[in-house]
Amino acid sequence: MPTPTLPAWPGRFEYTFSIASFPLAWARFFAVLTMVALLAACGTTKPVGVGEYRVVRGDTLTKIAQKHGQSVSSLKRLNKLKDADHIRVGQVLKVKGGAAPSTSGTYTAPAPVSGPSIAAPRSINLVWPAEGKSHRGTSASNSQAVYIAAAEGTPVKAAANGKVVYAGNGLRGYGNMLIVNHDANFLSVYAHNKDLLVKEGAQVRQGQTIATMGHTESNTVQLYFELRYNGKAVDALRYLP
Repeated sequence: MPTPTLPAWPGRFEYTFSIASFPLAWARFFAVLTMVALLAACGTTKPVGVGEYRVVRGDTLTKIAQKHGQSVSSLKRLNKLKDADHIRVGQVLKVKGGAAPSTSGTYTAPAPVSGPSIAAPRSINLVWPAEGKSHRGTSASNSQAVYIAAAEGTPVKAAANGKVVYAGNGLRGYGNMLIVNHDANFLSVYAHNKDLLVKEGAQVRQGQTIATMGHTESNTVQLYFELRYNGKAVDALRYLP
């Protein structure tokens, strides 16, 4: 399957496209990350859509409900399930809030967040993903992100334990990028890397070197770091020590 490309994420290089292209750029971004959500269990299985979740081995209705921030009873009502114990691997369930990361690597991109920096309703223990001079994003669409500038080749480290759900350069404007899923709620993004040292599906430890800093699709050597909670960008600086 060829890797699709799209314009730079809105807010990263504001001068690369017009305001009129903003919705189209994000729509294409969502489509690309939805393709990242192809199930590892079966390459020929169609990816689930927004508001759906495909059951994987080890899932229970309780686990699925927790991943999507809803109760087991609401999940049963939504899917007209009489017996919570009778779900099967591969079954597609309707869920609230769209698809969420799962043990299969499924990930559906969320809507962009703009405006004042916000915090997630719970905390996560992070370490700085790289050493260097840091600053917050300056535009409305990247005000939650952190840019870290240092010498080319500076180690980029996993901010927390997790699983790599994307590793590649198929998203135009972000160069060599990694996305790490930390749990059912948090994931982190690392962009503009020189080299990617881990592959999709790899389990990484907090502080493990996962890439080297570079300037792929960036005018300067820097790391773009973003933290998301339930698909929404949150203020990364609030969680970094």
